Amino acid sequence: MGGPSLVELIAEADERGLAASGLACLDRCVPLLGGGDEVLRPLWGSLAEGGAWGAALAEARAMLGGADVLEESSGDEAATLVYRMLGAVPSVRTAAELREWADACSVAALQVHRLLDTAPDGSARSSALRARREGNAGRTDGMSPLVAAELRRQVRILEILAHQGSGAAVGLRQALDVSTEGRRVLRAVVSRRERGSRV
Repeated sequence: MGGPSLVELIAEADERGLAASGLACLDRCVPLLGGGDEVLRPLWGSLAEGGAWGAALAEARAMLGGADVLEESSGDEAATLVYRMLGAVPSVRTAAELREWADACSVAALQVHRLLDTAPDGSARSSALRARREGNAGRTDGMSPLVAAELRRQVRILEILAHQGSGAAVGLRQALDVSTEGRRVLRAVVSRRERGSRV
């Protein structure tokens, strides 16, 4: 399967596409922060309806613990990555800041999934993950199932928004649906990990 790389899709995305891409990566990883399924809805709503992004961001952060989340760290490497993703959300939606954030969220989300996957992964090193993001979007050979699925979701969301127009409500709805599926998968993984730690 051919197609542009993940890095190329991010480079070509417009402001709304970048915001949705980064937000979707964060949304899928919210279970590691103990957040519910609706915690990022203010930000999704801001994208769909053109509302105030800064106010929506403040509301989402408040739901996840307030200002303290900006400096949060954890003994859990995966959770720390998610806290950093949340803390780095630009308060103003500009293409330059969103592109940097969306790119960082892409890397962080893949790392989170790698850390949580119990299967062997040929992309274990950060350099290998970068190569996957820069290579053919359809190539996931050698990757563990969880990481491969996350890469495919990231590509799919950017493709949806590029083809349908990132400002279109239907495109955002489909992107959210893809992300919601991924969040359910990660929530199940986190739940299994917590049960295992109690044994």
